[in-house]
Amino acid sequence: MAEAHTIHVDIVSAEGELFSGDAKMVFAPASQGDLGIAPRHAPLLTLLKAGEVTVQTPDDQEHHFFVGGGALEIQPHKVTVLADTAIRAKDLDEAAALEAKQRAEEALKDKSGRITQAEAQAELLRAVEQLKLIQRLRKTRS
Repeated sequence: MAEAHTIHVDIVSAEGELFSGDAKMVFAPASQGDLGIAPRHAPLLTLLKAGEVTVQTPDDQEHHFFVGGGALEIQPHKVTVLADTAIRAKDLDEAAALEAKQRAEEALKDKSGRITQAEAQAELLRAVEQLKLIQRLRKTRS
């Protein structure tokens, strides 16, 4: 059980568990805006949009994850991220994200395409958010 100054965090996707441990703060891209979640946060259930989840551990490390959407459940001592897709930010592939962005942009131009406009827009959003995270992390490492 998490102590009073921490909150337990589980980040899982269909591929498996990416993170399980205590945190002093969690940041997540909720559908209505970004959330900062501290221990003893009020209970909340919300949808996630594509973007970055950051977990700050008690030893002042930061763990960054990309989620493609999903659900977020917050309890006073536990945060659960149920992601449609999730990947550790350090494992993001910039070339693959650029390719996905280009495919989505082409699909949006091709009105008779194989995928719907909504699917293409969702794919474009995921690719753009991955690229933003890659760029931001690259700047903080420099």
